Amino acid sequence: MAGVAFPRKRLRRNFTAETIAKRSRAFEQFLSHLHSIDEIRRSPEFLEFFFLPDLRAAQRLTCTGMYREALATWANAYRLQDRLGVCSSSRFLLTLAGLAVCHQELDQLGEAHGCCEQALQLLEAQGSHPLLGPFLQAHVHLAWKVGKDKRRSEARLQDLREAGLPLQQQPSLKECLIKEPLE
Repeated sequence: MAGVAFPRKRLRRNFTAETIAKRSRAFEQFLSHLHSIDEIRRSPEFLEFFFLPDLRAAQRLTCTGMYREALATWANAYRLQDRLGVCSSSRFLLTLAGLAVCHQELDQLGEAHGCCEQALQLLEAQGSHPLLGPFLQAHVHLAWKVGKDKRRSEARLQDLREAGLPLQQQPSLKECLIKEPLE
């Protein structure tokens, strides 16, 4: 931390372009330094500092039916998580659910289908996950609408039924998204 020094605040002229630029560069250095420390870089608190506010805002917008605005916020959270390398986390799956729901509500079915496919690829290795059934059901529905192959998702759904998962009682992807507590 010795190499990171923030420019001192002044009594006046704190909001000049030069002062703001200096403080911005110092903050970037500070974050880069934190990111270089393995324990900090992997800590949920550090990671969520960057994208959790976007997830909360996107969820709120989705709940109120403001899908276009929500889509932009979900997309920003997606980019941040992708850059931070946390694409296998449950928050990332929630982000993909948000993107899929918003795309679907805005009749952008191909994009919604792509989000479901990406989520299912991430869930491939996991035996069970609360979002697996909803993603599979959404994928089958969207694949049918856009004319894509849905057999693999249908087979996985059948495997889940045979394993005793009551899929009729499972919430939809949208219901999962709305009910997920983001703290």
